Amino acid sequence: MVSVCMATYNGARYLREQIDSILAQLSIDDELIISDDGSTDDTCNIIGGYDDPRIRLLRNRGKHGFSSNFGNALSHAKGDYVFLSDQDDVWIAGKYADVLAKLQQYDLVVTDSIVTDEHLNTVHPSFFALYKSKAGLLNNIVRPAFYGSCMAFTRRILHLSLPLCPSLSVGYDQWIGMVACVSGRVLFYDKPYLKYRRLSTSVTTVGSLWTRSKRPLYRKVWDRAVMCETIALFWFSYHFGAKRVYRKH
Repeated sequence: MVSVCMATYNGARYLREQIDSILAQLSIDDELIISDDGSTDDTCNIIGGYDDPRIRLLRNRGKHGFSSNFGNALSHAKGDYVFLSDQDDVWIAGKYADVLAKLQQYDLVVTDSIVTDEHLNTVHPSFFALYKSKAGLLNNIVRPAFYGSCMAFTRRILHLSLPLCPSLSVGYDQWIGMVACVSGRVLFYDKPYLKYRRLSTSVTTVGSLWTRSKRPLYRKVWDRAVMCETIALFWFSYHFGAKRVYRKH
């Protein structure tokens, strides 16, 4: 069984296109879990309009924000394998079957994607090439490249990742990716299986296509320090069976 976990917030404009691209690839026994973070547009009406038992709509009752919203979806996942999904991208045909096959050998798979504008016109054919994405723990501390919309992983990784790291310095997808680096095998798969729609309102920015992060240098250094500390604590708990501790920052 596969669980696709999607977080939504005021995503009505492109949501139907994304849901359709996902449902077209899922099997009858899979599930699409959508956690909504209090949308005020037509998002929930669109989801409710699907007469499909695979869709489960949840209301995030935790702290609002995309990490908490994804955490809500992940905590309800029942599948042996978990795919993450944003609300405004489009899955490319073949993603489901090919990534599932890779997950028989790897604990977490990150696929490449085609970067597009809001109308799905190609802006760059490879996110990996644009962002210089690489596998490896150190590489992803220096330059984080775990983007949730392109990630899938086993239930073992889900179990090890929950509860998600509460620090705002460590994104939910970066946390899951780092957990997989410490505890299993990670594949950066150079097959593009997503049309990665970038909007002016997107949570993340990409390389030099749009503006780079506007965070001051001290904040970048702080975030990396928090990430290193958090992963070090997880490494210790994983290898020595110690109780997991999250430091508050």
